[in-house]
Amino acid sequence: MENFTPVTALLGGLLIGTAATLTLWANGRIAGISGILSGVIVPRGRDAVWRLLFVLGLLSGALAYALLRGQPTPLDLQVGPGLTIVAGLLVGFGTRLGSGCTSGHGICGLARFSRRSFTATLTFMLVAIITVFVMRHLMGGTAA
Repeated sequence: MENFTPVTALLGGLLIGTAATLTLWANGRIAGISGILSGVIVPRGRDAVWRLLFVLGLLSGALAYALLRGQPTPLDLQVGPGLTIVAGLLVGFGTRLGSGCTSGHGICGLARFSRRSFTATLTFMLVAIITVFVMRHLMGGTAA
């Protein structure tokens, strides 16, 4: 968190909110990344085009940031590949179980005052808090 500034947080939030709003206005769809990506992996007619463009926009935005920065952002994984894979699978399972990901529920669903999204987001946050507590204080490790 050493690079956090209120200005970058505000700009990032505005960009995410704008993208979510434009996706809803232009396509009548929620900008939940898991749903968008699943529509790219298992295409459903013309719907796959905007989904692919959305995903490509995410990737090219990250690439543009890395190029403008002049160096890749350092990635310091504090756990091994096994735990990383298990964590990824659990996130995928939770996304399917919760009928959407954190972006879909936390950004788009809350903005629409969805009770299901409020419940899902509250669950995401509580599990994250518990996970960090267990990892840092009970298991003696680190959780980002």
